[in-house]
Amino acid sequence: MSSPEEWKKWEGRVDGKFPLRHWLGGSEHSAVFLTERPGHADEKVAIKLIAAGSDADRQLSRWRAAAKLSHPHLMRIYEAGRCQLDGTPLLYFVMEYAEEDLSQILPQRPLAATEVTDLLPPLLDSLSYLHSKGFVHGRIKPSNVHAMGDQLKLSADQIVSSAELNPAPKRRDVYDAPETAAGIVSPAGDVWSIGVTLVAALTQNVAFEGETLRGDPDPPETVPPPFRGIARECLHLDPKRRCSITEIQARLQPAARSVPAEAEAPLPRRRPSKRGPIAAALLAAVVLVGLIIYFSRGKNAPVPATATTEPPAVQTAPQPSPQSRPQTVAPQAAPQTAPAVTPKPAAAQPVASPKKAVASGGEVVHQVLPDVSKSAQHTITGTVKVGVRVEVDPAGKVTASKLTSPGPSKYFAGLALKAAQRWEFSAPVVDGKPTASTWLVQFRFKRTSTQAVPERVTH
Repeated sequence: MSSPEEWKKWEGRVDGKFPLRHWLGGSEHSAVFLTERPGHADEKVAIKLIAAGSDADRQLSRWRAAAKLSHPHLMRIYEAGRCQLDGTPLLYFVMEYAEEDLSQILPQRPLAATEVTDLLPPLLDSLSYLHSKGFVHGRIKPSNVHAMGDQLKLSADQIVSSAELNPAPKRRDVYDAPETAAGIVSPAGDVWSIGVTLVAALTQNVAFEGETLRGDPDPPETVPPPFRGIARECLHLDPKRRCSITEIQARLQPAARSVPAEAEAPLPRRRPSKRGPIAAALLAAVVLVGLIIYFSRGKNAPVPATATTEPPAVQTAPQPSPQSRPQTVAPQAAPQTAPAVTPKPAAAQPVASPKKAVASGGEVVHQVLPDVSKSAQHTITGTVKVGVRVEVDPAGKVTASKLTSPGPSKYFAGLALKAAQRWEFSAPVVDGKPTASTWLVQFRFKRTSTQAVPERVTH
């Protein structure tokens, strides 16, 4: 196939085991369609087609090996095989359907550090599982990090055995480790890919992509800790110098758990010093002498100590009480006559009531909440707040809208602005006539819900 449009022409074909219901996307080399498995019509699955080349048997063997793997953060492959469409020999595999991938989010906004803290653990867990089974992912990049409901999963179609030598050495982009150009695949290559993906997620691009890698690439200074340090340890040109998955997980734990006690753990390492027993003995001697002095003094001091501490407590209680009570009554008696002269401020309060009556007009008649995809919700940590100011005409329709506080995300700001434009209001009435009004609407995006709080602006 020479273009995605040629793949798309098969959309709607139902003459095979897996009907091609809807074209989801593709490239010159592959296409993905929405399909269904026999006996599972209510389950959304996807089928990927690629042209059958000279290494078709090797590719099928990889997919079938991947289909035997099972991990909660690894996309499941249900079936793989061969087929033909219009005389074109093809390979296919059927997999779980993903609603969105990371490459669709990053053009709209970078991920916050707290979001990356949630993103990395499932990816690292799935990689640890693969490496323990003797496999390498081989193609970690944003487009292969998928959101499925409330879970993040890695694609599984690129998985290869760590002992396999690629017969066609090729480094496709910066996400591939440099050694893949020589046909070398290893767990260290996945670590490189994690480092590049980490930088891309936090900066929306890979700053060192265009550089000639004469030395180890240095992540941008805008990458916050601990992620900059992690990325730096992942991006060594020498695979042997790269950190391991376990080491990355260990560096993430202090930031995620925020347990300061762990920072004090290295202290016991000082015990092997030869001075340790001597210092301990001296300390014990000092403590013992201190205790002897304390108790020797205590035999002479307890009676006076208790005698001087207890009587003041007894004497101070009765003495202030007879004097303080008459003194507190006298000041309160005098002010009580003064407020008697101040009914005027109380009488002045009703004067403000007409203004309140004017400001109370107008209500929200129709409220529209932004439509946030589940995958976008999963990227939220805490609350994303967006403020929108809307101008409303006497008919209650929004005539203009403007962001007052866009928040950290252009994506959520755009959703809030579009939603606010569809709100409807009942206009406030002044002198018997409906008038224009101004409202502030604060949208609060959370992982589990979206809320809106309207407030009318009074001039």
